[in-house]
Amino acid sequence: MKLNIIVLCFAGVTLSSCNSLKMAGKKPPAAKASGQVISNNNLVNKYSGEAYISRYKAIAISEMNRSGIPASITLAQGLLESGNGNSSLAREANNHFGIKCNSDWKGPTILRDDDQINDCFRVYKSPEESFRDHTEFLKRKRYAFLFELDKNDYKGWANGLKQAGYATNPRYPELLITLVERYGLDQYDRKENEVEKIKREDRVLAEITQNIPEEKKEEVAKPAVAMKIYEVKKGDTLYSISKRFALTVEDVRILNDLRKEDLVPGQLLLVSK
Repeated sequence: MKLNIIVLCFAGVTLSSCNSLKMAGKKPPAAKASGQVISNNNLVNKYSGEAYISRYKAIAISEMNRSGIPASITLAQGLLESGNGNSSLAREANNHFGIKCNSDWKGPTILRDDDQINDCFRVYKSPEESFRDHTEFLKRKRYAFLFELDKNDYKGWANGLKQAGYATNPRYPELLITLVERYGLDQYDRKENEVEKIKREDRVLAEITQNIPEEKKEEVAKPAVAMKIYEVKKGDTLYSISKRFALTVEDVRILNDLRKEDLVPGQLLLVSK
């Protein structure tokens, strides 16, 4: 879904009973590779799109070889849902995919206002752990059909994620495909022969069937990512958009890797830290 993106929020399957980090004396772990500094709660630009890809392409390829999720799709989702790794959730919780707590998450958590006040999000020890958990998060019944696609079929995966209810925004596939093509992310995808595909499918689908508990009914209906995407209208400026979403102009620039002032009607922007 790309045009020039200004994407907003991410959200997952919520869990009302999840525990928050005790903020008295305990801070969520900072992303090891980020070195981010927060000043007056504004974002500091650490990663451009290209820098993010360079930093995380190896783990995306590794996860593709393990499961069959195209590396291009994993990287596009990471770029989109973490604002190129610059979002507060990525910096403070190593959470690059906006995945919320649900009934099968037993790890540490952090609270952030999202769909609700104090929504519960997962906290990881490292960004790589977030990438690995993203794979595990998708290995469940609602996404099972996607693992039957070729592992270099990024368009099939982009559309299939929307079909399975991963994101609420109807233009989510477009956002992902645009990112893949803007950065040439499909260069990291690898074709597999028929025998390799059958073996991978059998292994992953067996894990989905046997090892991953069925999603609870109340969780099935909820999207993993309730993205709030803002579509630029005629007359919009970076300043007017930043004020509308309580951001600074620089926040909007960082989250969307913007390199020029001009906005185009129809352009999609990420507007949540």
